[in-house]
Amino acid sequence: MRLKKYFFDYKPFRIRFVFLLFVAVLFSACGTSSKKKNIFHYNESSGVASLDPAFAKSQSVMWTAHQLFNTLVEIDDDMKIVPSLATHWDISADNLTFIFHLRNDVYFHDNPAFSGGKGRKMTAHDVEYSLGRIIDPATASSGAWIFNNRVDSIEPFKALDDSTFQLKLLRPFHPILGVLSMQYCSIVPHEAVEKYGKDFRRNPCGTGPFQYVAWEEGQALIMKKNPNYFEKDSAGNRLPYLDGIKITFVENKATEFLEFEQQRLDFINDIEASFKDEILTKGGELRKGWQGKIILQKHPYLTIEYLGILQDTSKNVVKNSPLKDVRIRQAINYGFDREKMMLYIRNSMGTAANSGFVPLGFPSFDSAKVKGYHYDPSKALELLKEAGYPNGQGLPPIPLLTIAIYSDLASYIASDLRQIGIRINVEVVQKSLLLEQTAKSEALFFRGSWIGDYPDAENFLSVFYGKNPAPPNYTRYNNPAYDKLYDKALAEKDDSLRYIYYQQADQLMIKDAPVVPLWYDQVVRLVQPYVKNFHANSLNLLELRRVRLED
Repeated sequence: MRLKKYFFDYKPFRIRFVFLLFVAVLFSACGTSSKKKNIFHYNESSGVASLDPAFAKSQSVMWTAHQLFNTLVEIDDDMKIVPSLATHWDISADNLTFIFHLRNDVYFHDNPAFSGGKGRKMTAHDVEYSLGRIIDPATASSGAWIFNNRVDSIEPFKALDDSTFQLKLLRPFHPILGVLSMQYCSIVPHEAVEKYGKDFRRNPCGTGPFQYVAWEEGQALIMKKNPNYFEKDSAGNRLPYLDGIKITFVENKATEFLEFEQQRLDFINDIEASFKDEILTKGGELRKGWQGKIILQKHPYLTIEYLGILQDTSKNVVKNSPLKDVRIRQAINYGFDREKMMLYIRNSMGTAANSGFVPLGFPSFDSAKVKGYHYDPSKALELLKEAGYPNGQGLPPIPLLTIAIYSDLASYIASDLRQIGIRINVEVVQKSLLLEQTAKSEALFFRGSWIGDYPDAENFLSVFYGKNPAPPNYTRYNNPAYDKLYDKALAEKDDSLRYIYYQQADQLMIKDAPVVPLWYDQVVRLVQPYVKNFHANSLNLLELRRVRLED
């Protein structure tokens, strides 16, 4: 207990001493290769802001939360909702009440917050507490929005008994199960939250396959195998197979890659633009020098990269802009070559977005049903002429806001558009400023991206729902016909019909062109050959329960 006391006494030297001691004890083994220790190593160059799932708004926090906590339901490799803490659920005829039946063999990690330091059994009361905590203003969770105008305002969450939990909705909302799979909805014990208060961010306690050991911010985060984890494999072996996880926080991507080369990291996520040409061909495959040495994983990612165009005509920046004319917005969409952009700028990492806003990977995706824009400079010139700007004559320069890492893409688009008379002035700004201006509807033309939170196209179509603020409706698009289709889709139980409504809404919005779709992204990972059962998924969630490290 003395060791634990010193670790949570926030004095830098004591923290570092105890952290190093923990690491030495947990990971003492000969050699430097992670596979010899059965410890999975990866780097998080952006750092980890919190270990509290109520603040799981970034990928780095989502990844750690997924190791430490569980949710009622989760997403499988086929992007289907499957049981996790809940074994099954019932839905009322009016689609407003969901009854979840819980497992009775799930225990929280051992923690000083519990009597005797022994983790207790998880119950439906913990589910009620955890979901209620998300919408409690005192928590100030970044995930509070997931239940806004969706759950019952009086009694949204209720434990009917220890093993039965009830959720009530305001109105039918089919994607609610997907929402419940988000890391925000991880189940936590009230004892730990109450004991640590705001410091729960670095004293997490969940039911997940791994449990917290130590965290030296800016240095490393250590987790070890949960010996009491409830899941087993088909042979009856308890998961996970790994003994632990070590996350480092090296900011420099070149250094990260060097660590990977030397097998000090088991994988790296994405490939830094500065050395992607060294590793990948323009076709997106490993160059000969790397073949057989590392494994390249590519998988559709529920993400779209796009340019947004503000539609709120009450704003002066829109009133005085040619972009308020749909023909100019369509001309921009036709005026550059997405296929060449992907080949020469992205090394074919991703797919040109020639359909709608809903990306590849969704069951409702159908490029034959939702037709987007392709490179057609003649069509673009025709639209410019119709709008009163033949060959771009008289068309004022249009500023495009982007951040530094996407400046080459913005310049490529601007170069293509210049050939047909559309002048784009690329303005590189800080990410924080871009986020602020888009949230306040001050940015007229801006680079953006949308990453799926759960595997339902609604998550992407909500970006254009007229009743939604910014975020997520950064363009302030407002079309009653679109909203009607969106509402019909949410109330529809039949998947086939709902997909039709999704496609119709997507097509309608694309025709109005409040965005310029660029590409549907890919999960791109470089993996060591000895890492087994490590699979990418469409949400790019880090799944380590069944991973093995083999000699």
